[in-house]
Amino acid sequence: MTRTQAKKPPVEPGLIPAPGGLLDWRDARHFDRWQDRPCALCDQPTPMRSHAGEPAHKSCAESWITANPVEARLGRFASDAQVGRRRGDDHA
Repeated sequence: MTRTQAKKPPVEPGLIPAPGGLLDWRDARHFDRWQDRPCALCDQPTPMRSHAGEPAHKSCAESWITANPVEARLGRFASDAQVGRRRGDDHA
C-alpha cells in the first residue's frame, strides 16, 4: 500500500510576518534563476517569487503586507485582488 502525500498549503503558519516585519525568502523556491518576470506590484523585472510562485520583489511584498495585513494573514497576495482585471485597465 502506498501513501499519497498531502498537498502543501501555499501559506504555512509563520510565513507571513507581522505588518512591518521582514519575509524570510532564503529558500531557493523564492528565486527563479532562469527568468525575470514583471513584479506583481511594481511591474519591474525580478527573479524573486512569492510563496505562491508569483513574481514579486521581497521589498514590494513586505510593503504590501504592511498595507494589507488582513489579506496577507488570510493567505492572499496583491495579484489575487486583480483576478479578472488586467494591469493597465484603469477605466471604470
